[in-house]
Amino acid sequence: MIFSDKNRMKLKISFIFLIFFGVMVSAQKTQRIAFIDMEYILENVPEYLEAQNTLDSKVGKWRGELDKLARFIEKLKADLANERVILTNDLIQDKEYEITIKQEELRRLESLYFGPNGDMFLLRKQLVKPIQDQVYNSIQEIVIKRKYDFVFDKSSDLIMLYSNKKYDISELILNDIIRERKLKENKEKRAKKVAPKKELTEKQKKAIADREAAKKKKEEERQARMKKIEEARIKKSKEIEEKRRILKEKKDAVRKKKEQEKKEQDNN
Repeated sequence: MIFSDKNRMKLKISFIFLIFFGVMVSAQKTQRIAFIDMEYILENVPEYLEAQNTLDSKVGKWRGELDKLARFIEKLKADLANERVILTNDLIQDKEYEITIKQEELRRLESLYFGPNGDMFLLRKQLVKPIQDQVYNSIQEIVIKRKYDFVFDKSSDLIMLYSNKKYDISELILNDIIRERKLKENKEKRAKKVAPKKELTEKQKKAIADREAAKKKKEEERQARMKKIEEARIKKSKEIEEKRRILKEKKDAVRKKKEQEKKEQDNN
Protein backbone atom coordinates (compact mmCIF):
# COMPACT_ATOMS: atom_id res chain seq x y z
CA MET A 1 0.00 0.00 0.00
CA ILE A 2 1.39 3.41 -1.01
CA PHE A 3 0.98 6.27 1.46
CA SER A 4 1.06 9.93 0.46
CA ASP A 5 3.36 12.32 2.33
CA LYS A 6 0.32 13.66 4.18
CA ASN A 7 -0.81 10.17 5.25
CA ARG A 8 2.71 9.20 6.31
CA MET A 9 2.92 12.33 8.42
CA LYS A 10 -0.45 11.56 10.04
CA LEU A 11 0.61 7.98 10.73
CA LYS A 12 3.91 9.16 12.24
CA ILE A 13 2.08 11.64 14.49
CA SER A 14 -0.38 8.91 15.51
CA PHE A 15 2.41 6.52 16.52
CA ILE A 16 4.19 9.27 18.46
CA PHE A 17 0.90 10.10 20.17
CA LEU A 18 0.27 6.44 21.04
CA ILE A 19 3.78 6.05 22.46
CA PHE A 20 3.38 9.22 24.51
CA PHE A 21 -0.08 8.14 25.59
CA GLY A 22 1.17 4.69 26.61
CA VAL A 23 3.94 6.22 28.69
CA MET A 24 1.49 8.48 30.46
CA VAL A 25 -0.93 5.65 31.16
CA SER A 26 1.88 3.49 32.52
CA ALA A 27 3.08 6.34 34.71
CA GLN A 28 -0.37 7.18 36.03
CA LYS A 29 -2.66 4.18 36.31
CA THR A 30 -5.51 6.23 37.80
CA GLN A 31 -6.15 8.27 34.66
CA ARG A 32 -9.65 7.88 33.18
CA ILE A 33 -10.09 7.99 29.42
CA ALA A 34 -13.14 8.09 27.14
CA PHE A 35 -14.05 8.98 23.58
CA ILE A 36 -17.13 10.20 21.75
CA ASP A 37 -18.38 10.22 18.17
CA MET A 38 -19.56 13.80 17.66
CA GLU A 39 -21.04 13.06 14.23
CA TYR A 40 -23.12 10.21 15.67
CA ILE A 41 -24.32 12.40 18.56
CA LEU A 42 -25.37 15.31 16.35
CA GLU A 43 -27.08 13.01 13.85
CA ASN A 44 -29.27 11.72 16.69
CA VAL A 45 -30.27 15.13 18.02
CA PRO A 46 -33.54 16.07 16.22
CA GLU A 47 -33.02 19.80 16.74
CA TYR A 48 -29.62 19.60 15.04
CA LEU A 49 -31.01 17.71 12.04
CA GLU A 50 -33.85 20.20 11.69
CA ALA A 51 -31.45 23.14 11.89
CA GLN A 52 -29.05 21.51 9.41
CA ASN A 53 -31.90 20.82 6.96
CA THR A 54 -33.01 24.45 7.18
CA LEU A 55 -29.44 25.60 6.57
CA ASP A 56 -28.95 23.17 3.66
CA SER A 57 -32.21 24.35 2.08
CA LYS A 58 -31.13 27.99 2.27
CA VAL A 59 -27.64 27.19 0.94
CA GLY A 60 -29.14 25.24 -1.96
CA LYS A 61 -31.40 28.18 -2.82
CA TRP A 62 -28.49 30.63 -2.72
CA ARG A 63 -26.24 28.40 -4.83
CA GLY A 64 -29.06 27.99 -7.36
CA GLU A 65 -29.40 31.76 -7.60
CA LEU A 66 -25.65 32.19 -8.13
CA ASP A 67 -25.53 29.38 -10.74
CA LYS A 68 -28.43 30.98 -12.64
CA LEU A 69 -26.68 34.35 -12.71
CA ALA A 70 -23.36 32.73 -13.73
CA ARG A 71 -25.09 30.95 -16.64
CA PHE A 72 -26.69 34.24 -17.71
CA ILE A 73 -23.27 35.94 -17.73
CA GLU A 74 -21.83 33.13 -19.88
CA LYS A 75 -24.74 33.59 -22.31
CA LEU A 76 -24.03 37.32 -22.53
CA LYS A 77 -20.38 36.58 -23.27
CA ALA A 78 -21.30 34.02 -25.94
CA ASP A 79 -23.77 36.42 -27.58
CA LEU A 80 -21.15 39.16 -27.66
CA ALA A 81 -18.57 36.82 -29.18
CA ASN A 82 -21.03 35.76 -31.91
CA GLU A 83 -22.26 39.29 -32.72
CA ARG A 84 -19.04 41.28 -32.29
CA VAL A 85 -18.29 41.42 -36.04
CA ILE A 86 -21.62 43.10 -36.83
CA LEU A 87 -21.77 45.46 -33.83
CA THR A 88 -20.56 49.03 -33.63
CA ASN A 89 -17.98 50.01 -31.00
CA ASP A 90 -20.72 51.68 -28.93
CA LEU A 91 -22.83 48.52 -28.87
CA ILE A 92 -19.78 46.40 -28.00
CA GLN A 93 -18.98 48.72 -25.10
CA ASP A 94 -22.61 48.58 -23.93
CA LYS A 95 -22.57 44.80 -23.92
CA GLU A 96 -19.21 44.69 -22.14
CA TYR A 97 -20.56 47.13 -19.56
CA GLU A 98 -23.62 44.92 -19.00
CA ILE A 99 -21.37 41.88 -18.50
CA THR A 100 -19.19 43.81 -16.02
CA ILE A 101 -22.26 44.89 -14.03
CA LYS A 102 -23.52 41.31 -13.85
CA GLN A 103 -20.10 40.01 -12.81
CA GLU A 104 -19.96 42.58 -10.01
CA GLU A 105 -23.46 41.55 -8.93
CA LEU A 106 -22.34 37.90 -8.86
CA ARG A 107 -19.31 38.70 -6.69
CA ARG A 108 -21.45 40.81 -4.38
CA LEU A 109 -24.00 38.01 -3.93
CA GLU A 110 -21.24 35.44 -3.33
CA SER A 111 -19.84 37.65 -0.57
CA LEU A 112 -23.31 38.35 0.82
CA TYR A 113 -24.23 34.65 1.03
CA PHE A 114 -20.92 32.88 1.68
CA GLY A 115 -18.49 35.58 2.86
CA PRO A 116 -16.77 35.56 6.30
CA ASN A 117 -19.77 37.34 7.85
CA GLY A 118 -22.28 36.31 5.20
CA ASP A 119 -25.78 34.95 5.51
CA MET A 120 -24.61 31.33 5.75
CA PHE A 121 -22.26 32.13 8.65
CA LEU A 122 -24.97 34.10 10.49
CA LEU A 123 -27.66 31.48 9.88
CA ARG A 124 -25.37 28.65 11.05
CA LYS A 125 -24.55 30.68 14.14
CA GLN A 126 -28.24 31.23 14.78
CA LEU A 127 -29.45 27.68 14.11
CA VAL A 128 -26.61 25.22 14.70
CA LYS A 129 -24.29 26.77 17.27
CA PRO A 130 -26.80 26.71 20.20
CA ILE A 131 -27.27 22.97 19.66
CA GLN A 132 -23.52 22.38 19.47
CA ASP A 133 -23.13 24.37 22.69
CA GLN A 134 -25.77 22.16 24.31
CA VAL A 135 -23.82 19.05 23.32
CA TYR A 136 -20.54 20.48 24.63
CA ASN A 137 -22.22 21.43 27.92
CA SER A 138 -23.49 17.86 28.34
CA ILE A 139 -19.99 16.52 27.64
CA GLN A 140 -18.50 18.89 30.18
CA GLU A 141 -21.02 17.91 32.86
CA ILE A 142 -20.40 14.19 32.38
CA VAL A 143 -16.63 14.65 32.28
CA ILE A 144 -16.76 16.52 35.60
CA LYS A 145 -19.14 14.02 37.23
CA ARG A 146 -17.19 10.96 36.11
CA LYS A 147 -13.81 12.60 36.53
CA TYR A 148 -12.42 11.80 33.09
CA ASP A 149 -8.89 12.99 32.39
CA PHE A 150 -9.08 12.71 28.58
CA VAL A 151 -12.03 12.65 26.16
CA PHE A 152 -11.28 12.28 22.45
CA ASP A 153 -13.57 12.80 19.46
CA LYS A 154 -13.53 9.76 17.19
CA SER A 155 -15.00 11.74 14.26
CA SER A 156 -12.31 14.46 14.38
CA ASP A 157 -9.05 14.61 12.40
CA LEU A 158 -7.28 12.68 15.15
CA ILE A 159 -6.47 9.19 13.82
CA MET A 160 -7.61 6.46 16.22
CA LEU A 161 -6.12 3.17 15.07
CA TYR A 162 -8.13 1.25 17.65
CA SER A 163 -10.88 2.16 20.14
CA ASN A 164 -12.54 -0.13 22.66
CA LYS A 165 -16.32 0.32 22.62
CA LYS A 166 -16.50 0.29 26.42
CA TYR A 167 -14.79 3.70 26.47
CA ASP A 168 -17.37 5.21 24.09
CA ILE A 169 -19.62 7.58 26.07
CA SER A 170 -21.61 8.87 23.04
CA GLU A 171 -24.84 7.19 24.21
CA LEU A 172 -24.31 8.64 27.66
CA ILE A 173 -24.09 12.11 26.16
CA LEU A 174 -27.23 11.53 24.08
CA ASN A 175 -29.20 10.30 27.09
CA ASP A 176 -28.14 13.39 29.04
CA ILE A 177 -29.28 15.67 26.20
CA ILE A 178 -32.65 13.88 25.98
CA ARG A 179 -33.09 14.11 29.76
CA GLU A 180 -32.29 17.82 29.76
CA ARG A 181 -34.72 18.38 26.87
CA LYS A 182 -37.55 16.60 28.72
CA LEU A 183 -36.86 18.54 31.90
CA LYS A 184 -36.96 21.80 29.98
CA GLU A 185 -40.21 20.84 28.19
CA ASN A 186 -41.89 19.85 31.48
CA LYS A 187 -40.73 23.06 33.11
CA GLU A 188 -42.14 25.14 30.26
CA LYS A 189 -45.45 23.27 30.41
CA ARG A 190 -45.76 23.86 34.15
CA ALA A 191 -44.86 27.53 33.70
CA LYS A 192 -47.60 27.94 31.09
CA LYS A 193 -50.19 26.36 33.38
CA VAL A 194 -49.22 28.35 36.47
CA ALA A 195 -48.20 31.71 35.05
CA PRO A 196 -51.12 34.11 34.54
CA LYS A 197 -51.37 35.89 31.25
CA LYS A 198 -49.72 39.27 31.57
CA GLU A 199 -50.81 42.28 29.62
CA LEU A 200 -48.01 44.00 27.80
CA THR A 201 -46.98 47.35 29.19
CA GLU A 202 -47.04 50.42 26.98
CA LYS A 203 -43.25 50.35 26.93
CA GLN A 204 -43.23 46.72 25.75
CA LYS A 205 -45.88 47.43 23.13
CA LYS A 206 -43.86 50.39 21.86
CA ALA A 207 -40.67 48.30 21.73
CA ILE A 208 -42.43 45.59 19.70
CA ALA A 209 -43.96 48.20 17.39
CA ASP A 210 -40.57 49.87 16.91
CA ARG A 211 -38.93 46.52 16.05
CA GLU A 212 -41.65 45.71 13.53
CA ALA A 213 -41.41 49.20 12.02
CA ALA A 214 -37.60 48.94 11.74
CA LYS A 215 -37.91 45.50 10.16
CA LYS A 216 -40.52 46.77 7.70
CA LYS A 217 -38.42 49.83 6.84
CA LYS A 218 -35.33 47.69 6.25
CA GLU A 219 -37.31 45.40 3.93
CA GLU A 220 -38.77 48.38 2.06
CA GLU A 221 -35.28 49.85 1.59
CA ARG A 222 -34.02 46.51 0.29
CA GLN A 223 -36.94 46.24 -2.13
CA ALA A 224 -36.34 49.84 -3.27
CA ARG A 225 -32.67 49.09 -3.98
CA MET A 226 -33.58 45.94 -5.90
CA LYS A 227 -36.22 47.87 -7.86
CA LYS A 228 -33.74 50.62 -8.70
CA ILE A 229 -31.17 48.08 -9.91
CA GLU A 230 -33.81 46.30 -12.00
CA GLU A 231 -35.05 49.58 -13.50
CA ALA A 232 -31.49 50.57 -14.42
CA ARG A 233 -30.94 47.15 -16.02
CA ILE A 234 -34.18 47.37 -18.01
CA LYS A 235 -33.36 50.92 -19.14
CA LYS A 236 -29.90 49.84 -20.27
CA SER A 237 -31.32 46.82 -22.07
CA LYS A 238 -33.83 49.00 -23.90
CA GLU A 239 -31.06 51.39 -24.95
CA ILE A 240 -29.02 48.48 -26.28
CA GLU A 241 -32.03 47.06 -28.14
CA GLU A 242 -32.80 50.46 -29.65
CA LYS A 243 -29.21 50.81 -30.88
CA ARG A 244 -29.44 47.31 -32.36
CA ARG A 245 -32.68 48.21 -34.11
CA ILE A 246 -31.20 51.39 -35.60
CA LEU A 247 -28.08 49.52 -36.71
CA LYS A 248 -30.21 46.81 -38.32
CA GLU A 249 -32.33 49.38 -40.17
CA LYS A 250 -29.18 51.07 -41.47
CA LYS A 251 -27.74 47.76 -42.64
CA ASP A 252 -31.02 46.77 -44.25
CA ALA A 253 -31.17 50.14 -46.02
CA VAL A 254 -27.61 49.71 -47.31
CA ARG A 255 -28.36 46.16 -48.43
CA LYS A 256 -31.57 47.20 -50.24
CA LYS A 257 -29.77 50.08 -51.90
CA LYS A 258 -27.05 47.75 -53.19
CA GLU A 259 -29.66 45.28 -54.41
CA GLN A 260 -31.52 48.07 -56.21
CA GLU A 261 -28.33 49.35 -57.83
CA LYS A 262 -27.43 45.85 -58.96
CA LYS A 263 -30.91 45.33 -60.35
CA GLU A 264 -30.72 48.57 -62.33
CA GLN A 265 -27.29 47.61 -63.69
CA ASP A 266 -28.66 44.23 -64.80
CA ASN A 267 -31.60 45.88 -66.55
CA ASN A 268 -29.25 48.23 -68.43
